[in-house]
Formats: sequence, structure tokens, C-alpha cells
Amino acid sequence: MKVQRDGRNVTVEVRADGEGVVSHAGSALVALIADKSGLTGALSVGLAGLRQRRSGHDPGRVVRDLAVMLADGGDCLADLGAVRDQDALFGVVASDSTAFRVINQIACTPGLLDALADAHAHAREHVWKQAQAPERVTIDIDATLITSHSEKEGAAGTFKGGYGFHPLMAYCDETGEALAAILRPGNAGSNTAADQIAVIEQALEQIPAEYISDMEIVVRADSAGATHDLMDFCREGRLQYSVGFELSEQVRAAILKVPEDSWIASLAADGSPRPNGQIVEITDLLDLASWPSQSRVIVRRERAHPGAQLSFTDHDGHRFQATLTDQPDPDIQVLERRHRQRARCEDHIRNDKDTGLRNLPFRDFEHNRVWLQLVLIAHDLLAWTQRLTLTGDLRRCEPKRLRYRLLHIAGRLAFHARTAILRIDACWPWRDALITAFTRARALTAPA
Repeated sequence: MKVQRDGRNVTVEVRADGEGVVSHAGSALVALIADKSGLTGALSVGLAGLRQRRSGHDPGRVVRDLAVMLADGGDCLADLGAVRDQDALFGVVASDSTAFRVINQIACTPGLLDALADAHAHAREHVWKQAQAPERVTIDIDATLITSHSEKEGAAGTFKGGYGFHPLMAYCDETGEALAAILRPGNAGSNTAADQIAVIEQALEQIPAEYISDMEIVVRADSAGATHDLMDFCREGRLQYSVGFELSEQVRAAILKVPEDSWIASLAADGSPRPNGQIVEITDLLDLASWPSQSRVIVRRERAHPGAQLSFTDHDGHRFQATLTDQPDPDIQVLERRHRQRARCEDHIRNDKDTGLRNLPFRDFEHNRVWLQLVLIAHDLLAWTQRLTLTGDLRRCEPKRLRYRLLHIAGRLAFHARTAILRIDACWPWRDALITAFTRARALTAPA
């Protein structure tokens, strides 16, 4: 193999005589966060009944290793080898067959899937104590399609003509954490209120009890969330809502009645006026008697980009989007910008598909439900790692970039005086950030 160095061709000679070389060294930071957050301990307690002998693998530790593997970028059970093959960093890791037996026991034993969620919530409570808890929580819910290339249990035809599953996800926008998810067949509806209510209830159980009573909570969704049952549920539970609203003939007629000077500029993420986008409130022009009291409708219009095909709901070159909300803030610019931030939910789903969600690997539906819970845990391990140990761009970057910069870094592990020293490339641009992250993680206090 030939490469260029300093403008000259150099032949690379490959030898297998290195000692102590490890890859994916940065993923040990994620495992450390799992321990320091109390997740590993809570999993061990919740799954203690599965351990048949003291010399066997701790089921909680097996689940932790699976979550670390997914955070590292794995997408099937065999990828556990990336962690297992480096026992100097990760300790003794269960075999694929042992890991599957743990998943099978969780899937077949009533209450153990809830035990995973309880352990997840316990760790979240500890993380919120170590990092500043958000002043408000916006629960973003959205569904996504997962293609299945075989006849797995629960897979069905989708509304896009594919075949697979249609899970419903819930995230906390303020912290970027994954709160809940329910696995559904591919033919499940996008606007099924019962499923939306179920995932919101699970998400609420993930919010630490000491915060939830005094915290402002907003449910946010696209137009699939604009159902009377969901809005009534939010009102009964004292939850505010912000959902997309259908551009019906009544709404369209109301928009066309708005005077041109009533439209005001919408806001960009930094609070500055957007060059393309105006908003107006049309609540007084609509009959909202069938919706909960104090409901409001805010409309945004913007010029379609060049080459875009306009639809019958567009007018005079503008595209319109409507939002139904009961938030009392008088500044509609803030409310509209807040609703537009729902796009981050789609980013979370896309990133989770790179963290094990793209491939539900098992044939049985219950096994894939366990896998989905592991994806949520892996998502939060990455979020907690960034929140507790990183700063700047690394705190905000997506998993793919985080893996390249930190998690997949190679190093040399040396042992001296009963101390293991991980040596990484002195020229790696993010070496200092990784060292600082490990130092901060070790300084965290694990729950008693």
C-alpha cells in the first residue's frame, strides 16, 4: 500500500507486532458515564432475578454493554464484539448467545421491560441532579418508518408502500434526551390518539418526580397530533400543547381575509427576523368551539423555493403552515419559533437510526421491543456524555461526528505500577477534549 507523506510516495508495511493497541477507546467514556449515572447499578438491581449463579454474567452489566455497543454505532447483536474484543478497556463482556438469552428473558418475563425503563428513569434523575435540570420540558412526539426485509412478527405494509414497523418516539427537546418509544406494526396510523397518549404517559414517567409538579410541560407534534382525544388528554393532565393544524377550507378562507399589513416577520433561531417567513394569528377568524378553550391558531407563510411545486392550499406563491396551541404567551413570534424547533425531533430519529434503530434485528416482536428500549438508553448515554463531560462543538455534534472525533479513537494501553495508562495520538485535534472528558467523568459522584 502506498501513501503520500510530505509530498513523497511512501510504501506502508503492515505488521502484526503491536502490543496494547486498542480501538474505539473513547467509547470507554460512555461506559464510565453509564456507571457514574447509576444506570449500571439500577439495571443490576432491576434484573437481579435473572442471575442464576454468582459466577455468571450480571444481566444488568450485559444490558449496559449492549447499550454502549449501540452508542458506539453498532446495529446488531454481533456488533457486541467491538466491545468484547477489548476487555482491557471494557472488562469481561458476555458472548452473543449470552446477551441474547438476557434479551430473551426480559422479553418473556412480565415486568422486566418496565424494569429497564425504571432503571433508565433512575439514572436520568441522578443526571439531572448533577447537571442543571431544565426549567421546562417540551415532549416531542413523532413516528417513523423502519423497513423490514423479512417477515418479522408485527411487520406490516406501510402507508408509503413499504413493509416494516412504525414506532412512535418521544424526546425532551431541552436536554436532547430520549424519553419513551412504543413499537408498532407498519400499518399503525400516524394520528392514532391512543398510541400518542400511551407514549406521552411513558415519557412523563421518565421525568423525575421532584421536578414534574412545578414544571411547565408542553406536548409538541406535527399535524398528526391535532386530534381531539389528544388535546383533551393534555388539558386534563395540565399539559400545554403545540401541534400542526390542518389547512382546511375554513382555515384557508380565514388566511385570505388577513390584511397584508397584519403579517409580521417570523424569527430565526437566534431571534433575528427571518428573510423569508411571516406569521399572523387567526384565532378570531375561526370557530374553535370544538377544541379546548383558550386554543389559538398561528399561521406562517413563506415563499416557496425556486422549482418547488405549489399545491391547491398555496396562494400567491406562498406556502402556509398552521399551528394549534394553548400556550398563553402573547408573543406569537416566540410561539411560532418554538413550534418550528420541533424539527430537532426528526434529527433525533435520524441519529437513532445510526444508533441501532434502523435495524430491528429479531424475528419476535417482544424481542424487538427490548431492542427499542436499548436504543433509548444508548441515545441517552450519548446525550449524558455530552452534557456532563463535553463543551463547545463536541457538546452539540451528532453521534456520527462524535464517534469519529472521540469514541472511535485508537490508543495504546500500557500498564505500570498497577495503573493502566491509555496513550492516544499526541497530534489528534480532540485529544485534550477526550482527556478532559475522562477526568470530568471520573470526578462525578455515583448514586449510593
